[in-house]
Amino acid sequence: MKNLKSKMFHSSLLIFTLLLLPVLSVAKPGLVIEITEGAEGALPIAVVPFKWTGSAAQRPEHNVGSIISNDLKRSGLFNPLEESKMLTRPSAGDEVDFRDWRTVAVENIVVGQVQPNGSGGYLVRFQLFDVYKGEQITGFSVPTTASHLRSTAHQIADIIYETLTGQAGAFNTRIAYVTSVNRGGKKNIALQIADADGFGPETIVESSEPIMSPAWSPDGKKLAYVSFENSKPSIFVQEVYTGRRVKVSSFKGINGAPAWSPDGRYLAMTLSKGGNPDIYVMNVNTRKLRQLTSHWGIDTEPAWSPDGKSIVFTSDRPGKPQIYRVPVTGGTAERLTFEGSYNARASYSPDGKNLVMVTRVNGHYRIATLDLQNKRLNVLTNGSLDESPSFAPNGSMVIYATTTGGRAELSAVSFDGRVRQRLALQSGDVREPVWSPHTK
Repeated sequence: MKNLKSKMFHSSLLIFTLLLLPVLSVAKPGLVIEITEGAEGALPIAVVPFKWTGSAAQRPEHNVGSIISNDLKRSGLFNPLEESKMLTRPSAGDEVDFRDWRTVAVENIVVGQVQPNGSGGYLVRFQLFDVYKGEQITGFSVPTTASHLRSTAHQIADIIYETLTGQAGAFNTRIAYVTSVNRGGKKNIALQIADADGFGPETIVESSEPIMSPAWSPDGKKLAYVSFENSKPSIFVQEVYTGRRVKVSSFKGINGAPAWSPDGRYLAMTLSKGGNPDIYVMNVNTRKLRQLTSHWGIDTEPAWSPDGKSIVFTSDRPGKPQIYRVPVTGGTAERLTFEGSYNARASYSPDGKNLVMVTRVNGHYRIATLDLQNKRLNVLTNGSLDESPSFAPNGSMVIYATTTGGRAELSAVSFDGRVRQRLALQSGDVREPVWSPHTK
């Protein structure tokens, strides 16, 4: 047990001793996203600035075309044309001269308009064209409001992404994460959520004590997390939009690593109320507990398979942390990882074919995926202290925490490792990211 604890302190969930990095000043709102590496051969596309058809006084705060263009660029799969290189600025299909866009080697073009639509409302129209065929591929008119305009732009980016790649987009989703800043000489820990592009951060809960292990419910309406209020770890479930929360687990010892079942009816968690850390499953409504593992080793960090039939977890049964899988109905746990002496914090890809995890390579902690069919381990990152990986709901990207220049930041990497992004607060530390599911 001591061996595992000494090697897992950066994972934070395993032993519930939070190692807070040095905090700086009050964090400014939002995450700054910087694309540090893109995929070669990204698809050239033009997103023409959307035309505003109302009065200057009514002009919306947000630029729909820019939001769409930035979304597509952040995916790493698209290379939007700079506005300064656009020969014309069409806003509707009948204004597009495809020869202009062939000249600048663009394969697809997006044009659109935003117009007033009732009191405080807007109507957003867009069209996506194949430049070389000269044909419209898709297009919609979407009614929206000022408060939902950014979300509408993300929805349009998702439609474009799916139309051109065949894969669902994940721009209109959210991320949850934990921040640590210094306010008046005191530590302030906060669980926050923001749009996938870092915009519009909202604080869910604040504390002077550690907050850890946020986990989205499958409907995206609740977060489970661990709070050390009153210097004791407890698991809470909180409604994101109302703030209502309930304490679901506060047993003696460890209460940690909550993980929702795909149907939202159960939480898997780590409890040590029996004397040793094991995996339990709790019915969220009745609070009825069922012990899933019983072993002298430390079993922690559970994560459900997408079909809800099995749970993977971290255990030091072989002497060092490795990933195991056990049926939800109980039974013998199967060891999944054998490559390397350290593999932890695993979770499933949305299609259930891969795991993402933290692995150790030459003394460095990095993010890797494991193909469950051929058991091939693919290291995605090159940091020295990368942790807390979480798949995007479409499986295209993985968000994770890392340490850069002594500060905790977030980064994202594509499933194949070719596209990399850096997501940083202007000040303070940010860690424990988790990507929300697709929501309707």
